[in-house]
Amino acid sequence: MTIFAILDLRLKKESLDSAREVVGRILAETRAFDGCEGVDVVIDAEDDAHWLCVEKWASPEADAAYREWRAGPGAIKDLGPLLAGAPGLGKYALDSAI
Repeated sequence: MTIFAILDLRLKKESLDSAREVVGRILAETRAFDGCEGVDVVIDAEDDAHWLCVEKWASPEADAAYREWRAGPGAIKDLGPLLAGAPGLGKYALDSAI
């Protein structure tokens, strides 16, 4: 079953240039992770400091393995100072019958 994970980031306005570089590097690692079928970043049309990273995973197991890796050896250390608040993460299943 395909899983979509949506990471909700609210960035500090003064950190947007740095955030593009840091998030770009992070998402290159994410896209290369086994089971990742793609990641898109959508930016709020009315607030350029509000980003959603929409990840598509081949399975719940692939997503879980990625989260475990990020909690350990793949931990992200340089994004925190760029954030205006705690990130949010939601997970969704595709229902192609609708």
